[in-house]
Amino acid sequence: MTVTGSTLVITAASPAPATAPAAAPAARRRGAGRAAGPYRRLFALPGTRGFTAGNLIARLPMGMFGVSAVMMIAGQRGSYALAGAVTATGLAATAVVAPLTARLIDRHGQARIAVPATLIAVLGSLSLIVCVRTGAPAWTLFASYAVTATTPNIGGMSRARWTHLLRDSPAAHHTAMSFEQAADELCFMLGPVLAAFLCGVLFPEAGTLAGAALLLTGMLVFTSCRATQPPVTAAPRRGSPLRALGPLLPLFLVTGVVFGSMEVASIAYLDFQGLGAASGLVLALQAAGSCAAGLLYGTVRARSLKACVCALAVLMTLPWAAAATGSVPALACALVLAGMATAPTMVTAMSQVHARTPEGRLNEGMTLAVTAIFAGIAVGSASAGSVVEGAGPVAAYAVPAAAALIALAIALTGRSTARPGTCRHPVRSSRGPRRARA
Repeated sequence: MTVTGSTLVITAASPAPATAPAAAPAARRRGAGRAAGPYRRLFALPGTRGFTAGNLIARLPMGMFGVSAVMMIAGQRGSYALAGAVTATGLAATAVVAPLTARLIDRHGQARIAVPATLIAVLGSLSLIVCVRTGAPAWTLFASYAVTATTPNIGGMSRARWTHLLRDSPAAHHTAMSFEQAADELCFMLGPVLAAFLCGVLFPEAGTLAGAALLLTGMLVFTSCRATQPPVTAAPRRGSPLRALGPLLPLFLVTGVVFGSMEVASIAYLDFQGLGAASGLVLALQAAGSCAAGLLYGTVRARSLKACVCALAVLMTLPWAAAATGSVPALACALVLAGMATAPTMVTAMSQVHARTPEGRLNEGMTLAVTAIFAGIAVGSASAGSVVEGAGPVAAYAVPAAAALIALAIALTGRSTARPGTCRHPVRSSRGPRRARA
């Protein structure tokens, strides 16, 4: 209200722009979202931290059980041959049982199947301990370790949750898959070290006991996070994951050969140099390089499978060249660089698995891929061991280099070479359901 001369003028106060206060926080939120890294945004999603914690706890024993079984059996029975045969039997049983377990998880839900399957696997580990300690016949060791094949593919179940949560965000999905691959590398790097420490410092069965406890605890935490569990649909499941992934499985098999042969070649080479005790540390450098590369890869745009496998083929020649020089530091550096090529390759290949697997059968598809990798590791270990015996440890590095070249040939001639962007599963948007092309 104002007075001008003898005139009374009533005016309304100029209101502050209504959108300004609201716009500022919104702008700050947008700025904060841009400033936050992709992994921080990833774990800001409700429920993701809970199932990731359980996933990591349950995944760590995957790198412990093999080493623990070998040290326990060899220590109590005095036979590395028996220990190796028992663990090989468990690997063969896993190749048969794991896809069946994954199929049941897809059909009935993660919590309903994973918990009882884990309990059976834990009982198998406990049975193995009892049989080793009591001097039971050798066949009981094989039977007990074969029972552990019911262990669910915790990495596959975690990836399935990310795929369900991020099905309308390809960039975030790529980041999540990169994190999962880095977690694989981290657990397989720390698992054997922890197992060797427990078995050597405490008692031979300590590694297996700790692994069983971690597996059960982590699986219970993981499955208790029901909100992020992929829903189970009653719709009929069409298509075969084995047929859909046919062009990819040879690539996973040959990549497994790279992993298995590189490990055996490195152990043999360091033992030849009189540094066998340092083999764990040197192999950990390779896993660390892969872990770091996986996390970094999650922050950049995904590359095509051709490009990733091409880098793998080039970098896998470096350990061979470094070993020929006789320099252990040069070999360590070469292994770090070679390891940095594996994570991007596996992340990109797994994205192809997501794109190709029929709807509702994602766990089964990913388990088939992991089974192919394990089979390749067995072939690679045996092949590199034969070369070490016949031509020496330096020549054994030719096995992973040759396997990487075969992988490149498969990628160049196969149909699974596109850059991962979207998966072909239904994608929801504000305009309603749609289906993105792979």
